[in-house]
Amino acid sequence: MAYDEELARRVRNLLDSRADVNERMMFGGICFLVGGKIACGVRSDELIVRAEPEHAYELIESEPGARPFDHNGRPIRGWLWVAREATAEDADLERWVRRGEAFAASQSPR
Repeated sequence: MAYDEELARRVRNLLDSRADVNERMMFGGICFLVGGKIACGVRSDELIVRAEPEHAYELIESEPGARPFDHNGRPIRGWLWVAREATAEDADLERWVRRGEAFAASQSPR
């Protein structure tokens, strides 16, 4: 599955000030790792974001365009899909990317 190169470029621009960001092809798209931990990614034209598992449900309920991420039909706790419409504005995309970045940065590095 291809991923939206423009959305990936926008995510890269938000993370480019960090020296500990790597990219890896995963889940049929591209993921951005902070300190070796997945922060977010792009698959098709949607954003994938990692969040504190305890807060993921709240984000799904309160944020338009957010829904549980599933891989091969199985939901993954603390992972979210964010619809294209919910990341169209730069400020909205930044808010989502920063959530994923904060989660990844809070995890023990590999």
